[in-house]
Amino acid sequence: MRRGGIMEVFIGWLNDTAFTLINNPVSWVEAIGFLTGAACVWGVARQKIWNWPLGILNNLAFIILFLGAGLYGETLLQICFAAIAVYGWIKWSRGASGNAGSNDLPIRNATPAEVGAGMTAVVLATAAIAYLLHAGTDSQVPVPDAFVLAASLAATYAQAKKIFQHWYVWIVIDLVSIPLYFSRGLALTAILYIGFLALCVYGLVGWKHLRDATTEPVLERV
Repeated sequence: MRRGGIMEVFIGWLNDTAFTLINNPVSWVEAIGFLTGAACVWGVARQKIWNWPLGILNNLAFIILFLGAGLYGETLLQICFAAIAVYGWIKWSRGASGNAGSNDLPIRNATPAEVGAGMTAVVLATAAIAYLLHAGTDSQVPVPDAFVLAASLAATYAQAKKIFQHWYVWIVIDLVSIPLYFSRGLALTAILYIGFLALCVYGLVGWKHLRDATTEPVLERV
């Protein structure tokens, strides 16, 4: 069998129904996305560096899933996630000292300039992406799709730099994503994001304790 044929068979299997949940068919790729996504967020909350390669696998699964569901902004988001994950993996590996394997990058607060720049970027990017989705695709949910894309990129970048406030952004994203995925028939993914919401609260509390326990702030290298 040709390589292209093998890939087509594999993609077809990933999109086959694994089981039914709340009268919605759940594909194998959605189930894979559920498992890798939950493990990845738990790894971030525990500051485990393996969250980054596992997150890339999760991105690949969701690219296939969201393309099939007509969530084009979410599909683009997963591609961007994978690219930022490589940066985060390197950043966490080098840590604050810049030495491979140190993994000592400290948790820090966002500066006022970072907060202002992040909020402005999310608003402008949401408006621009929503317009493109509305004008250039058959998306039925351009605004929430665009917001999740823009805000998630900002949150992932802040996560890669271990900025504490990224957890608040993820919480807002989860609150938007849960009804969005239910509306597109992705029940298991919506349930996953309910779990993400709980894990974000867990991560927020855990990182807060670690941040507050740091008596001597360490300056981060860019």
